Amino acid sequence: MEHIVSSYDDELKFILRRISEMGGQAERMVEQAVSALIRSDWGLAQSVVADDILLDTLQREVDERAVMTIGKRQPMAQDLREIVGAIRISSDLERIGDLGKNIAKRVIAVNDHKQPVQLVRGIEHMSELALEQLKNVLDVYATRDAVRALEIRAHDAEIDALYTSLFRELLTYMMEDPRNITACTHLLFSAKNIERIGDHATNIAETVYYIKTGTQMEAERPKSDSTPSIAAPMPGANG
Repeated sequence: MEHIVSSYDDELKFILRRISEMGGQAERMVEQAVSALIRSDWGLAQSVVADDILLDTLQREVDERAVMTIGKRQPMAQDLREIVGAIRISSDLERIGDLGKNIAKRVIAVNDHKQPVQLVRGIEHMSELALEQLKNVLDVYATRDAVRALEIRAHDAEIDALYTSLFRELLTYMMEDPRNITACTHLLFSAKNIERIGDHATNIAETVYYIKTGTQMEAERPKSDSTPSIAAPMPGANG
């Protein structure tokens, strides 16, 4: 949307550029954190942890410029939704960065523990789905495509279902051999972090829908995380 006052457009463009930078930074952090987890790359994990400050700085810039623009321009209708939406999205992207940092910290913690290959591959697949979800929602933000935003929210259930499957497998490994407990516990937290990344991507999709249409998506989103009802298998249950 073009405005009579060109400086107003410049302020909005600044916010949009910072959101784009945040999206790229968040994607890199998650991708590198999972890569470090799979390869037990302690150096790469440390780099991800250090990079989190960049995302925090970008979020502060978005928030400060958004508040300044609201105070100075008193925007209405879609202009106001754009700015409020940018604040929401910057918060979700900052949290995604934090979750990537948390995964990286797990790499450092389990550096000396052997991790079950099958479960690590499951984490990798889950991260691929979450990163695809994040990439798609950033594309949707760039195009303001409300229809695709709805589709993205529906896909969150796939990540939830995979998380539930991994949760069951990790519990089984821990019950079978206590020596697996340390590595599997850190993998379990990493899997939960990835599942939460999918949730934040879904939040962004909902915000894009609101920016474009002026209405909120239905409150009830599809969820397939059934881990709260899973109990650890009893010893000797299969024999």
